[in-house]
Amino acid sequence: MDANFQSIIRQAAGASAIIGQETLQELWSGYGKILRLKLAGAPTESVVVKHVQLPAQQNHPRGWDTNLGHQRKVKSYQVETRWYEQYSKQSAARLPRCLAVVRSGHEVLMVLEDLDEAGYPLRKQNPGWEEIAACLQWLARFHASYLGKTPEGLWGTGTYWHLSTRPHELKALDDQALKEAAPLIDKQLNACQFKTFVHGDAKLANFCFSRDGRVAGVDFQYVGGGCGMKDVAYFIGSCLDERDCERLEGQILDTYFSHLQAALQQPNAALEKEWRALYRVAWADFHRFLKGWSPGHWKLNSYSERITAAVVKSLTP
Repeated sequence: MDANFQSIIRQAAGASAIIGQETLQELWSGYGKILRLKLAGAPTESVVVKHVQLPAQQNHPRGWDTNLGHQRKVKSYQVETRWYEQYSKQSAARLPRCLAVVRSGHEVLMVLEDLDEAGYPLRKQNPGWEEIAACLQWLARFHASYLGKTPEGLWGTGTYWHLSTRPHELKALDDQALKEAAPLIDKQLNACQFKTFVHGDAKLANFCFSRDGRVAGVDFQYVGGGCGMKDVAYFIGSCLDERDCERLEGQILDTYFSHLQAALQQPNAALEKEWRALYRVAWADFHRFLKGWSPGHWKLNSYSERITAAVVKSLTP
């Protein structure tokens, strides 16, 4: 990292020096790194820096090395910086404070609060119900914060898998009935009356947990407009097996909507009715993407196949 970036980080964090560096994660397809920097003379011991460096050569792990994919990733980092600069402070759901955003040529630097130091040091791979419910509460608070707002400078349609940004995966899809129904599924989700900002990548790995059960969310590259059920269905698919997805479906929705109604300024029965009906549609939308992108993926299971088939049947003659 060059001296100018180091100077900006020290100034943003109120530090006299950067005394250590740890790589937390390589960004997808070689687009940079997420670092934890240890500080001296600062109010906090560390900050997290997302350092985006656009590569000369693309290297997608599943072989989708296309210009469209590259442009999607470039825009995702533009969206994330805009998100932190303009929208993040409006969230009632906990997320890292942004200390600085710097752009220089093909590089972007986001200096963020270290959530580990802020009291969210835990990551979960096999969450219990209490942890799942805490994430559903986080999503409800997040969605309530942006209900009815226009995602200017963000993705017009949030999530990384929505149909208009995934033509190659649709072309590769072998399920002809689902391929034909895909535009109808997309249209039904996009035509919902009640829209908010969706996180867009609300998988379990993007939640940080405190020791007393609180939750914070990270990674806002695909935040944008849409129906909140996209986040809920995607999150549940990231942390439960097919039996529990089916067994707990009613409990999942009841929990989410109880938190959503509590987070709204006033109860909204019409929103809940509309979004409940779109939960399985949102699930089918992600299933469509996944089946074209990675046909052998572990998230493709009998539950998602059955509810997708039911959605396709309901939308087609």
